[in-house]
Amino acid sequence: MSRERVTVFYSGRVQGVGFRYTAKTQALGFDVSGTVRNLPDSRVELIAEGERQELEAFLEAVRDSAVGGFVRGEEVGWSPAKEDLRGFEIIR
Repeated sequence: MSRERVTVFYSGRVQGVGFRYTAKTQALGFDVSGTVRNLPDSRVELIAEGERQELEAFLEAVRDSAVGGFVRGEEVGWSPAKEDLRGFEIIR
């Protein structure tokens, strides 16, 4: 199986509610690497790489987490992995 990259833009009340910390914590339970950061337009951007099935399970865990209820929209894009991510980091 090949690794893929998913980029997700979350909208809603996703800043100031612990969304980035929760995403990072959820990532620890999956074989994924990536980043999560707040954007100036009040959205949160999450980029992650891994096997597609693992990424889908990770994104589901984020949806099912305590902060999932604050999400009003998700824009999800898939592409081949760039292999430039190590660990899972919050970008400030």
